[in-house]
Amino acid sequence: MEYVRLGSTGMQVSRICLGCMGFGDATRWVHQWVLNEESSRPIIKKALELGINFFDTANVYSIGASEEILGRALKDFAKRDEVVVATKVHGKMHDKPNGSGLSRKAILSEIDQSLKRLGMDYVDLYQIHRWDYETPIEETMEALNDVVRAGKARYIGASAMWAWQFQKALYVAEKHGWTRFVSMQNHLNLIYREEEREMLPLCREEKIGVIPYSPLAAGRLTRDWSADTLRSETDEIAKKKYDTTADTDQGIVARVAEIAEKHGVPRVHVALGWLLQKQPVTAPIIGATKISHLEDAVGALSLKLTSEEVAYLEAPYMPHPIMGHQ
Repeated sequence: MEYVRLGSTGMQVSRICLGCMGFGDATRWVHQWVLNEESSRPIIKKALELGINFFDTANVYSIGASEEILGRALKDFAKRDEVVVATKVHGKMHDKPNGSGLSRKAILSEIDQSLKRLGMDYVDLYQIHRWDYETPIEETMEALNDVVRAGKARYIGASAMWAWQFQKALYVAEKHGWTRFVSMQNHLNLIYREEEREMLPLCREEKIGVIPYSPLAAGRLTRDWSADTLRSETDEIAKKKYDTTADTDQGIVARVAEIAEKHGVPRVHVALGWLLQKQPVTAPIIGATKISHLEDAVGALSLKLTSEEVAYLEAPYMPHPIMGHQ
């Protein structure tokens, strides 16, 4: 395993992050393919054995069940100071007023609820899951600053939004002397590269660590386009992201397969190898529902693509509709 600093911080994270959206309770979540606790624990244990120390979840994943499963597993399999735990706030946790968003009330309540579910005194990275158009960013940033000052989070980060929004949040924090975002968790992979236009240059300039979600495009980069899985058949969010651009994307997937065959490696090595050479990507967030998914992801660290191979993979790309910011 390789370890790098997260953005400009001194905190070291593994170059592969285990995303925990796939661990939870299908009866409490929109995704029917999530693993229950019994099936999730061996994957979390294997991640630790492979050297992964970085785990990402969110309060809204299975309405808290993901945090509960991750927290219990890490308590049993690891020492708290040896892992980096990230969670997120914004999504709807209940239908009553103040059940979602980034108000001071919501943030200060949800951090306590997340810590309770995780069974931890603090998280290493507390992220806003999206932009809240109903709450002034000043209110959000001050509340996050207070979370850090209270010792409930070591750092704060953000997820998918417009570059101007992220820059505004950075400015507000600097203006008031509040804690600054150190990471951006955004949508980025070989068949969705819109973040290269403004967000990645901004993150490079501001020394922000980038931890992309959906690095394998919900598995589409790892198999033939026509192959069916439970997730591909039932994941309506992934269908919305990728089905409308299938004609263009299939050509890129074919090139991934071609280069993988050339190197004699799984396609996942090529898809992640492309991301790992992209600056300022710190650690792609891998969703694993099988041990082999983890092993393949970690194996990608050994593949170094040439500049010619990178250019060949990128060449067919066409502009895509923006997905993830809303």
